[in-house]
Amino acid sequence: MSNLNKDILFLLFKELQYDSKSLFSCLMVNRLWCETVIPILWRNPWRYNIKYKNKNNLFNIIASYLPDDIKEFLTKQETKLPTVSHQSLLFDYLSFCRSININTINTIISIGSSLAYNQFLLQQEFYNLFIKKCSVLKYLDMISNENQIFYFPEAGFHFESLCELKCDTSINSSYFYGLARICQQIQKIIIVNNINTENNNFGIAKLIEVQKNLKYFEWHDDHEFYGPGLNPYKEILLALEKKADIINHLEIFFLYTDRSLQKVLPEFRKLKTLIINDFSYFNEEQLKKCVYRDLETFRIEHYDLKENSIIIQNSGGHLKKILVDYCDSYAYDYYENFNEYSLILIRKIYENCPSIEYLSLIFSPSKQHFIEFEKLLKVCQNLKSLLLIIYNLDETETDEKILENGKQVLNILIKSAPSNLKEIRFFDHIKFSLEDLEEFFGNWKGRSLSILTSDSLYEGDDYLKLINKYKNNGIIKSFRHECSTNVGDMDFKI
Repeated sequence: MSNLNKDILFLLFKELQYDSKSLFSCLMVNRLWCETVIPILWRNPWRYNIKYKNKNNLFNIIASYLPDDIKEFLTKQETKLPTVSHQSLLFDYLSFCRSININTINTIISIGSSLAYNQFLLQQEFYNLFIKKCSVLKYLDMISNENQIFYFPEAGFHFESLCELKCDTSINSSYFYGLARICQQIQKIIIVNNINTENNNFGIAKLIEVQKNLKYFEWHDDHEFYGPGLNPYKEILLALEKKADIINHLEIFFLYTDRSLQKVLPEFRKLKTLIINDFSYFNEEQLKKCVYRDLETFRIEHYDLKENSIIIQNSGGHLKKILVDYCDSYAYDYYENFNEYSLILIRKIYENCPSIEYLSLIFSPSKQHFIEFEKLLKVCQNLKSLLLIIYNLDETETDEKILENGKQVLNILIKSAPSNLKEIRFFDHIKFSLEDLEEFFGNWKGRSLSILTSDSLYEGDDYLKLINKYKNNGIIKSFRHECSTNVGDMDFKI
């Protein structure tokens, strides 16, 4: 493999662009691999899980590009700079870069000096370097930014090509007006709403309004209080409504009810991804207007079973992911129709989602629910990953009954699980006896299975001995205990 053509290597490594561990390993193979990997790593060097404050390498590389007179001036200001000149670098690293992350750069700058004035000087020089050296800029993360970076010489030309933007609402509207004047080809916008004071977000709304190719939009509230009468969403929703015919990914986490969403959401008829935290303030007629025939991923924060069923019924049969973020069991105690609506949801899934691959499912341990669950497994033959939450509203349920329900689940999986199913997640509402688990492993043949559970029960010696036995036989690929958050996150890899 080390003799592969450089173009082929580039395509292979590009598939690993989010996997820094693998890419860093590839650097060490030979010179050709190193030369191929470096441009990929440096395209967006901020995306990797690195503690930049403890790493001097990135700071040293960027600082080495500074002109000698600037270095001399900064050194006189008692700023610590590397002595290596940029001519001694193996690669022209900054020429590969297509991204600026304001927060990470500010963290790196603190390596050079702890003084605010020196950090400001370094900040200006670093930004100037990126503007000059980066031929085009595709990604900008300006969370917590206070620097009008687009006013640097030549910045306008480089920012015209911006494709992705991440920002927060603490930034002054004038910044967004400046970006709106230059950047009109942004495809992906992520906004963190982290301000508690009145802010109508006219600048962000204007930036959204001028985009010609906006496909992906996220909004996340990151605080817990608004004063009476404040509405931070209205201008944003009105601007998004004008882009409803081109947006295909919509992710919204609102902490407060906004009635404008009831009017705007049905307009996004070309959505492929809908992630939303609450449908509870939609009535049935409003939900029926939300028809998304191209929908492939559907995810909500709270499990509004009835509302979910309506959206799924009105989808076009292309759903591949139905996901729900984990919710503590108390949330269902006040759901009088939980048994009825959870049954309806299972039916709507197997009736309308023949292509489903990733599924989060919650239901009661009744005979009818188990029957419908088995039907779902038989119909949805593309299912690859399954998250199960079995919740009984009966608080008097005994341990024996819980184990009996677990046995029922395992028996259904043995009889009806599709051949593509390679990953199962369980919350601790479901428990398995040692004997039932061994019978299940013994009947699960020909497929290597990964299991994730939030129950520490399976870390006992007897369970570990059993699990290791079937790992050695190749039946079990992985069996791990994780926190509930990780178990419920279908993007968390087992």
